[in-house]
Amino acid sequence: MFLFPLVAEATNAADTVAHAGFMQKLEAFSDMSVQQAIDTIVRGIIHLGAKILVAVIIYFVGRWLIRSIRHGMSRIMERRKVDPSLQTFLRSLVQITLTIFLIITIIGILGINTTSFVAVFASASLAIGMALSGTLQNFAGGVMILIFKPYRVGDFIEAQGQLGTVKEIQLINTVMNTPDNKTIMVPNGQISTGIINNYSREDKRRVDWTFGIAYGDDYDKAKGILIRLLREDGRVLTEPDYFVALNSLGDSSVNLVVRAWTSTADFWDVYFDLNEKVYKTFTAEGINIPFPQMDVHLYRPETDTRKTV
Repeated sequence: MFLFPLVAEATNAADTVAHAGFMQKLEAFSDMSVQQAIDTIVRGIIHLGAKILVAVIIYFVGRWLIRSIRHGMSRIMERRKVDPSLQTFLRSLVQITLTIFLIITIIGILGINTTSFVAVFASASLAIGMALSGTLQNFAGGVMILIFKPYRVGDFIEAQGQLGTVKEIQLINTVMNTPDNKTIMVPNGQISTGIINNYSREDKRRVDWTFGIAYGDDYDKAKGILIRLLREDGRVLTEPDYFVALNSLGDSSVNLVVRAWTSTADFWDVYFDLNEKVYKTFTAEGINIPFPQMDVHLYRPETDTRKTV
C-alpha cells in the first residue's frame, strides 16, 4: 500500500508541470498580433494534423504487426503440439499486452502526457492484483499445469484428497468427475503445488491380492491353483511376470500374496474377476478360506470342571 502515495505524488507533479507549460503558452499567445495568432494557429493545425496522420499510420502498422505475431505464435504452437487451452491463453495475453503498448505509443505521439495515464494504470493494476491474489495464484497454477501437463483430460487422478477422472482443465480450476458421478472443481493453485497421483499415466499397472487358506490345507495345491488361474487369464501380462508366494502366517490363516501386471484399462476387471475365480475354485478343490474364530473356555470352580465351547 505504500506505493499509492508515491504514485499520487508523481501524478500531481506531472499535472503541475503540464499546467505551468500551458499557462506560459497562453501568456505568449495573448501578446501576439492578429496575423501572428493566425499564423500560429495554422502551424499548430498542420503540426497536429501531421501527428494525427503519423498516429493513424502507426496504429494500422501496429495492428498488422500484432496480427502477424499472433498468427506466427499459432503456427509455432501447433507445430510443437501445445495444448489448445494454453494456445488460446498465450495468444490473448500477447495480443492484450501489445495492444496496450500500441495505445500508449499513439497517445505519446499525439502529444498527450502519458505520465498520469501510466501512473493510474500501474496503481489500478497493483490494487487489482492484491485483491485477486488467490485467483492469480490459481491462474498461475493453471498455466503451469497446461505447460508441464502432469495430467490430461480423461486421466484418472488423485489430488487434494479427491479421486476422479479429469473432465476439463480450466485456467482457474480443474473439473473432475468422481466414480459415483459427482462433479468436483479443484483450484489449480492447490493442485500445482500438491501431490498428484496419476493412475492413467502409465500403460501398465500391478494388481495385488492376498488370499488366506486354513492351517493344514495343502499349500502347494493352493499355489498351483493361483498360478493356473493367472495363466488362463489372457489379460495378465507375462512381462513383467506374475508372482505368487507365502506372505505371512496369520492368526487363523496362511496368507498367500499374488502380484500380477495388466494393462491400466483392465486393472479393476482383472482384480474383481480373480477374486471370484479364486473363491469358486478353492471351494471346488477343497481348499478352505478361513475366517477369524475364537475359542471360549468356561470354568466352574465348584465342580472344578472345564468345558470348551
